[in-house]
Formats: sequence, structure tokens, C-alpha cells
Amino acid sequence: MVRLGMAAAALISCLHAGSAFSQTPSPLQEWQYSGGIVLTKLFQPDQPQWRGVAGLAADLQPVYEGSRAYRALGGPVINVQYSDIAFASTGEGIGVNFLRGAYYRVGAAISYDRGRIERDDYSNLRGFGNISPAPVARLFASYVLSKDFPMVVRIDAREILGGANGAVADVGAYMPLPGSSKQFVMFAGPSVTLATHHFLQSEFGVTPSESLASGHPVFAPHAGLEAAGIGFSSTKFFGDHWLVNLDGAFSKLLGSAGGSPVTERSALHVVTVSVNYRW
Repeated sequence: MVRLGMAAAALISCLHAGSAFSQTPSPLQEWQYSGGIVLTKLFQPDQPQWRGVAGLAADLQPVYEGSRAYRALGGPVINVQYSDIAFASTGEGIGVNFLRGAYYRVGAAISYDRGRIERDDYSNLRGFGNISPAPVARLFASYVLSKDFPMVVRIDAREILGGANGAVADVGAYMPLPGSSKQFVMFAGPSVTLATHHFLQSEFGVTPSESLASGHPVFAPHAGLEAAGIGFSSTKFFGDHWLVNLDGAFSKLLGSAGGSPVTERSALHVVTVSVNYRW
């Protein structure tokens, strides 16, 4: 398991290149991003001060949470890290780790939520209007259990400042899988998502006026569990600089999110493939 952990340390600085343009909460949880820095420093403490990843990614995911329709997107992958202190990336925003220890990281970041567009599924969203894109303030923490058992537990809380408003929090864990090596590494882990009433009302609620416009019954969600799922990530290295990353995830909407009349399908799938160059 230590060998797997060291392979994880070689990989993890690249993992958050995976879902470069998916800022709306999705089954690809935040454990695929900079939370992995804690493994890097634990197993390979002599990392260069500056590290970067650049590439292109393709992403297949629901048009919005609960949609029956899927769409494919393409976009750049950009991630720059300064030691284990600061980062800037298309997947996670701009942030700092303000508490750092051998087994933990605690940090804050500013990212964005891309909102929801009514015309993307007009037959189901007619009368709801758009949810505007908005900045997101994030607090996150990661803790690795031990070198012998390198499971990372991660919490990521996000306050959406406009648009959907409200707050969302992911709680999850991940670890390297048997069969991993320095040239091919696999991770997997479960996660759950919690959300406030305000966020769930924006995404899944139906007001009386929206009910008249859309034909959906009035629905008032309650705060609590929004979703639970599991994610998988694998990376194949080609030499010292090139790598191909594949992420896959399954999530199921629960509670008010799963029972909302806006939800067409509660089971969600996401797949992301990226080709990257690291330095």
C-alpha cells in the first residue's frame, strides 16, 4: 500500500486537471482537485516550487442536475501550483492552503458556478428562467489517514454568491486502488452532497408562478442530503511530461432533489477524458 501511495503522490498533482469546465456541482466531486496535494507532500516532500499542467479535455454530463438530456463539452485544462501554498486552475479557481501539515491541508478559494439556461431543456424548464452564472466562495479541508493506509478524507463547502445562491457541501474520501503503478494510477472513492434550502429551491423548487408557467406542481424542497455517489479516476503516463486522464462517476439525487418534479432522472453519470502536458 505504501508503493501505491507513492504512485499516488506522483499522480495527484495532475488529477485536478480532469474536469476543467464543470463548475456546477456534479458527480465528479472535489476530491479530484487540489485536495490531493496532501498526498504529494506526504510521499514526495521535495517537490519543485512551481508545477503546472496544460491540456485539452472532453466532458459528457447531464445538461443540468436531474436532466434526462446529456451534452458533450470541450475546453482547456490549465493548472498552476506554487508549492503546497497556492493554486490557480480552470477546474477549481484561485485559492490558497492557509493551514498545512504533514497529513492535512485547509484552504479557501474563489471559483464560479455556470448556472442553468432555460432553453437547454425548454420542454422541462419552461417558465423557470435562467439561473445566472455566479462567483463561488469555497472552504475545503483534506486529511490523509496514514502512509500505510493513504485514504484521503475531504470536505468542500461552497457558498454561491448570486445565481442559485445558497450553499453546497461535499464530504468524501478517495484512495489509490490495487493494480496502480508509477505509469498507471487509479483512484476511487464515495461522496455525499448536502445543500441548503435556498440552493435547493433555486435548482429544484417550483413556486406558484413557476407552476403556472411550466405545468409542474408547486414543490418546496427542504435542506439536507442532495446526492450520494462514487467516482473513479485513472491516469496513464507517457514519459516524464505527457499523460491521459479518464474520470468517471455515478451519482444519485436524493431527498428533495430526487423527488422534485423538475428532476427527470435521479441517476447521473459523468465521463471526462483529458490529454495533458505537465512540467
